[in-house]
Amino acid sequence: MRALRRAPARAWIVPAIYTVAALAAGVALPRIEQRFWFEAFSNISSSSAIAIYSSIASGTMTLSAIVFSLTFVMVQFGATAYSPRLALWLAEDPLISHALGIFTATFLYSIAALAWVDRNDRDGVPLLSAVIVVCLLLASIAAFIALIKRVAVLQVSRLLGFIGDQGRKGIALLSTEMPGDAAPRVQLHPAAATQVIRHGDRPRTVQALDTRMLLHLACEANARIDVVAAVGDSVIESTPLVYVFGTGTEISGQRLRSAIHLGDQRTFEQDPQFAIRLLVDIAIRALSAAINDPTTAVQALDQIGDLVLRLGRTSLPDDAIRDASGTVRVVIPRATWEDVVRLALEEIAAYGASSVQVMRRMNALLSELTAALPPERRSALGYWRRRLEASITRHFPDLEQRRDAGASDRQGLGMSRPGS
Repeated sequence: MRALRRAPARAWIVPAIYTVAALAAGVALPRIEQRFWFEAFSNISSSSAIAIYSSIASGTMTLSAIVFSLTFVMVQFGATAYSPRLALWLAEDPLISHALGIFTATFLYSIAALAWVDRNDRDGVPLLSAVIVVCLLLASIAAFIALIKRVAVLQVSRLLGFIGDQGRKGIALLSTEMPGDAAPRVQLHPAAATQVIRHGDRPRTVQALDTRMLLHLACEANARIDVVAAVGDSVIESTPLVYVFGTGTEISGQRLRSAIHLGDQRTFEQDPQFAIRLLVDIAIRALSAAINDPTTAVQALDQIGDLVLRLGRTSLPDDAIRDASGTVRVVIPRATWEDVVRLALEEIAAYGASSVQVMRRMNALLSELTAALPPERRSALGYWRRRLEASITRHFPDLEQRRDAGASDRQGLGMSRPGS
């Protein structure tokens, strides 16, 4: 079982920390250096130091402008070419905040160091300040190179792989949660709830649940907490978040709300289906008449297939969490295996129904999943196999076309597998 991680800091906090640190260092370090290490002066002439510091300060301001430009390009390109749900995710990339903070710190500290050249009629340049300015310059260059590499992530195959990696991390973490008990549990009617906690703010999205805190609160009050809003759900004003049953002791609404982390969009931490959602978005956008790029949809299916396979091999957490005595204390809504498969295949099957390439790749995907997953997972796959066959029959009236579309091909249109 995992505790809920803190939400990432807002984009302005990181540059603000760099700014405060640079100002503090620019004020304190030169004074300390001149007072205690007055012999430590570099061999750089005053005129050279002034030229170097001025160039570094002006250059980092240019780099700061480039950072904003790169941010705008990443957000706009990601939203229009792939999925609007990528826009906020790309804009809140920590690398952008740190790069902007480094550039700002370099600018401010260079200005501060410039003010101490030939200070108090002392002919020389403080050595420590000169070293720090050079180190900040190197850090700015490294941050700029990292930004250039990050922009390269927007290349479609890298972006698909990056989203797939986030989903795989979420699936790996899923197995560390407290396992639920598969035994039947009593269904309680909301009308019997002794306490109802509702959302009282603007529309938000449930990003994660702190199951450890919920279990602690339920045991402490000898109650049962039914979470209504699942991870990934959107909630609006007055939407029920949790129902509390069976206690005369009221649980703090603030503590209950703090166990439900809300944000502006879904995250990957407890929501591996979000990675599938993004991959499906990219695939169906590629299949639109305006773009007509089934190869990108096939590449997205490669990542989707891997995530579905991993989820199929995972014992999806049951929605009932019990205490040490076996009493149900927390109930959390979870996606079923059928929900996962529907999310992965429904829209791509609909938008790619007339694409031979997509149909062949989906056939290959279903064959691989059927062979690799345990028998209890295969009924949902069999249902989608029949759906796919019916779709091929409707959209490909010619017998030869139906035969081609019904083949299994991992490349879409590359190499049919024996027996397909």
